[in-house]
Amino acid sequence: MVAFTKGHGTGNDFVIIADPDGDLDLSAEQVAALCDRHFGIGADGVLRVVRSSAIPEGAAALAEEPAAEWFMDYRNADGSIAEMCGNGVRVFAHYLLRAGLATIEPGTTLPIGTRAGVRDVTTSTNGYQVDLGRWRLSGDDPLAKARGLDVARPGLGIDVGNPHVVVALASDEELAGLELEYIPELEPSLPDGANVEFVVPGEPLVRDGIGHVTMRVFERGVGETLSCGTGVAATALAVRHWAGERAPDNWRVEVPGGALGVRMFPAEDGEHVALSGPAQLVYSGTVDLI
Repeated sequence: MVAFTKGHGTGNDFVIIADPDGDLDLSAEQVAALCDRHFGIGADGVLRVVRSSAIPEGAAALAEEPAAEWFMDYRNADGSIAEMCGNGVRVFAHYLLRAGLATIEPGTTLPIGTRAGVRDVTTSTNGYQVDLGRWRLSGDDPLAKARGLDVARPGLGIDVGNPHVVVALASDEELAGLELEYIPELEPSLPDGANVEFVVPGEPLVRDGIGHVTMRVFERGVGETLSCGTGVAATALAVRHWAGERAPDNWRVEVPGGALGVRMFPAEDGEHVALSGPAQLVYSGTVDLI
């Protein structure tokens, strides 16, 4: 019997399991069973709360930031390991605070270890803000085929700790007509796969100095989700890239689960991108691991 908490960030939902000392060895099959929406708890992924010192991957996090006591061991709904999850980091931080395992004092940050490096979390007016770190154009710009699109569309590859391909569509009607219960095809395919975001720019694109876009996403290892934090960041970065030098550094991205904020800002190691939005805990219980 294992204790769990269910949480979500703009509808991107997670099973949270506290395992501070790293005693649990969750198999891919167990993670998939927990995330099954018919026979399990139901979620887009599992967040295992473990001390960085108790997981092999945590050594790199502690070397980067000795204060990163907690490591987010994130698994996709199919049991596969993922590098990062922007919504997951906010929910993870919210859980730590509610459980009394960490604090965020005014003007301070909470460093959290992930497989993509340490991510700093602060409180914000709409919940939490997480610095996703330095981003880059990946150079992988495949064509994307999706059910509901008449022809393949060009994609822009962006890495924000995990891989994304962002695809621009012409209208809200095209976006609504996508059948994302089917996996989009990328040509050429990427060896590690990618999350695929489909985006429609707002009309007008910029209002009061803030860019506005609408997005739907197919997450690798999961399927369509109501929100994808790193995908939201990648979407804003892609649209800013397409819009040119005068495009803003602050964006509002609408997803089926709500709205998230994205901010680009300079740092010592290059430009960083930050994601802000809510995080909620829904209920807690116990479950048998099969």
